[in-house]
Amino acid sequence: MFPKLQIALDNASFSEAITDIKDVVNEIDIIEVGTILLCSEGKRVVKYLKTLYPNKIIVADAKIADAGKIITSMMFDVGADWTTVICSADISTVKGALEIARQAEKDIQIELIGHWSFDQAQQWRSVGVKQVVYHRSRDAQASGVKWGPEDLNKIEKLCSMGFNVTVTGGITAEDIKLFKDLPIYVFIAGRAIREAKYPNQAANQFKQEIMKYWK
Repeated sequence: MFPKLQIALDNASFSEAITDIKDVVNEIDIIEVGTILLCSEGKRVVKYLKTLYPNKIIVADAKIADAGKIITSMMFDVGADWTTVICSADISTVKGALEIARQAEKDIQIELIGHWSFDQAQQWRSVGVKQVVYHRSRDAQASGVKWGPEDLNKIEKLCSMGFNVTVTGGITAEDIKLFKDLPIYVFIAGRAIREAKYPNQAANQFKQEIMKYWK
């Protein structure tokens, strides 16, 4: 199975996000309403995008830290298919969010950013979590941190535990080959597509690289 391609709409305004997605939607499997956009414009963006693109998976990147049931319900009620829970959240928050997801026949993802452990990962699996997002942070990227063997080893272990692993954090099309031996579920690209001179071509390049290494 080919990994899916997700665009992160981390725009600061609704109008910018709509312009960006219209350019590339035919190349994209999943549309993410990024945390920045959610904070700037609110959950109405989720509702609008699901209305506009009902056949696309819509992710609300809420990075839920508390009130798992309440916030998960809020995201699903406006059309999100998936929403994210931050890895530092208490396990009761994770369980609450997962309960709502199951009732709605939708899903949550644990966002692995900052400090987390494989003991926590085992807890998430034991309560039924299926998805994790392995995240190289925006600030780490800015400080020059590159993808390396440590990342690949962690991702491989998460896959072996039975998680569907999404990978994100400044990924470029040239980075895709680094993950070719792993059963990646989703690749997320943001600025590499949105800020490209020709965004549709940039998105297509991601798809071509994915098809090249996963057959």
